Amino acid sequence: MDQKLYDKGMELRRAVMGRAYVDRALAANQDDIGKPIQDFITEHGWGAVWGREGLSRKTRSMLNLAMLAILNRHHELRGHVRGAINNGVTREEIREIFLHVGLYAGAPAMLDSVRIAKEVLAEMEKG
Repeated sequence: MDQKLYDKGMELRRAVMGRAYVDRALAANQDDIGKPIQDFITEHGWGAVWGREGLSRKTRSMLNLAMLAILNRHHELRGHVRGAINNGVTREEIREIFLHVGLYAGAPAMLDSVRIAKEVLAEMEKG
């Protein structure tokens, strides 16, 4: 493991997804299957990819929302809606992203994504 990339990834992961979200994911995956997966995601996904300078965090979040919606990855979409808000994506931009998803991936993907986003946004408003 590249410790520098891992540390950078952990810092970014917590900044985007929130410390509590990341800590829950790590705590739930301390076994011989889950821990290597979490380490991989932190080092490579967050450290090596999210840590690059080529795109802003906001742009990366917007891309994630579209890709996760199109792939019907609802669990990951929930977390990344929160991360997108943390990265400065507005409710209006989220709406526009999902309208775009509807055009290219179909209404079911759009409608499911909107439902999930509305649930997450309501949870965030409650605190």
